[in-house]
Amino acid sequence: MRTLTVGAAQLGPIQKAEGRQEVVARMIALLDDAAAKGCDLVVFPELALTTFFPRWYMTDPAEIDTWFESVMPNAATKPLFDRARELGVAISFGYAEKTPDGHHFNTSILTDKAGAIVGKYRKIHLPGHSEFDEKRAFQHLEKRYFEPGDLGFPVWHALGGLMGMCICNDRRWPETYRVMGLQGVEMVMLGFNTPSVNSQKSDEGIEDRLFHHKLSLQAGAYQNSTWVIAVAKAGDEDGHHLMGGTVIVDPNGKVVAETKTEGDELIVHPCDLDATRFGKETIFDFKRHRRIEHYGLITSQTGVEPPSV
Repeated sequence: MRTLTVGAAQLGPIQKAEGRQEVVARMIALLDDAAAKGCDLVVFPELALTTFFPRWYMTDPAEIDTWFESVMPNAATKPLFDRARELGVAISFGYAEKTPDGHHFNTSILTDKAGAIVGKYRKIHLPGHSEFDEKRAFQHLEKRYFEPGDLGFPVWHALGGLMGMCICNDRRWPETYRVMGLQGVEMVMLGFNTPSVNSQKSDEGIEDRLFHHKLSLQAGAYQNSTWVIAVAKAGDEDGHHLMGGTVIVDPNGKVVAETKTEGDELIVHPCDLDATRFGKETIFDFKRHRRIEHYGLITSQTGVEPPSV
């Protein structure tokens, strides 16, 4: 067996006024707990260092840039990297990235056990809108503050397996998992910050939101025979509630561990990467069973185009 013991490190709410140093201290506490429980890898949420700032409408570029990291690691996050290296534990977490040439991305990284960054992913499926929308119960301005990711869906040889990443809304799109599945991915790490209520449909509350969340994860895991580690930011951030729902899903699509609270909480599971082989060699043996001659619409068009009458 190739067993990777994984800690899914959910973060409770981060208020707008809370500094990065305070958040990093919370992350280190979870990391220490994970190391004590034998974890090889700890996965943190999307935009782990700050509140979910895309809920706030901003027009001043300088104000917007205060939420972004220009280098990684930096002064605020170096203690996290140092502690992970001391403990010999790999980490993955999300943050807002500003590149040297001024581009803005919703980014996630993976390190090895020595604290070196070995993988980077930039969120591709950006939800929400770009201008203030008075018809929404609250704003979700990812399209205002981020550009669509430009790195595709890479898979890395790391930690003894084939590792991939995606972020939040990416989990709802089957193409996300399939592109990584076609590279043999054995574990997908994903952080998310999901509001408990749909801003455009008030009767879609936390029960429905959690159902769709798990449905997407379990289908992606099963249809590509991969582990999925999905880690939330949860709880009430300045009056805006995030639903939580941190889970670890096995290659059969079964939830094998999940959080019970909306606070800082660690769940741990030993993930046998060899458990991905059966599905990849049988029902989802892509080489034997895929019929790409019939899939052209998937990459040739975006919107729906009904057939001619």
